Amino acid sequence: MSNPAPTNPNQGSFFGSFYMVIAALGFALMLVFIKLSGQKFAMNTYEMTFWRVLFAFVILGGFSWIKGRDFRTNYPKEHFWRSLAGSIALIMNFYVVLHLPLATASTLQNTSAIFLGLLSIIILKQKPSIINWTSLIFGFFGVMILLKPSQDGDIFAMIIGLLSGAISGYAYLQVRELSLLGEPAWRIVFYFSLLSTLISGALALFFGFTPISLSSLPYIIGIGISALLGQLFMTYAYQVGQKFVVATLSYMTVVFAILFGVWLFGERLDWLSLLGIGVIVVSGILSTKR
Repeated sequence: MSNPAPTNPNQGSFFGSFYMVIAALGFALMLVFIKLSGQKFAMNTYEMTFWRVLFAFVILGGFSWIKGRDFRTNYPKEHFWRSLAGSIALIMNFYVVLHLPLATASTLQNTSAIFLGLLSIIILKQKPSIINWTSLIFGFFGVMILLKPSQDGDIFAMIIGLLSGAISGYAYLQVRELSLLGEPAWRIVFYFSLLSTLISGALALFFGFTPISLSSLPYIIGIGISALLGQLFMTYAYQVGQKFVVATLSYMTVVFAILFGVWLFGERLDWLSLLGIGVIVVSGILSTKR
């Protein structure tokens, strides 16, 4: 019996890999715009988070409204907890980007894949395979190497980054559960953007917004556009690409972060930090295997 023809003519093709590389570049550029905004204009974490999610909220909400999509949901509580977790993780991640080298910040965020595997075992009672256990053990040792106390390191920011990865892992677990309940991806992202805009906007009002100027506006727009493009191309990549290959290529964000960190900010990582990053990346790749 022959295999059914794929519903998408590009399914499993190189387009998925190409889209994921573009998505990784978009996310890495977002990190660059965040760091530059903090350095050049002293923007705080909350206002940068606000501009990032406001852009997605307006664009996605407007497009969905024009398309006549139904915003109603039967799972408001599930959306709330997913969105709250994602919002807290995003704020933490932005803080980490301002206080650590880009590569370190990006790697700590990517520990979410490791925590997703761990939480799937704890919460969903899934039985881990040998590959799953190997991934978790690798991830643990990689984190221990990367979190080494050093004279130039900010251990508090590293712990915040690790917590961000853990909370992101929980948020992704909730995304998976919402998807199994039949919620479309656009609605999950929309409600996350809505709650995150409200939370970060309230915090930014409390701590103070930096006045927008002609010089700062391109950076604010850059944060929003790069994040949106990264999200869109990542979605396309998983739609048309081979899932394991696409998930592996998502770690190109770390590679781009290293290159941008060296080029734009003069960041230098010692061999032990690079080893920790490498071990965590390998662990994340292994965690995508079933």
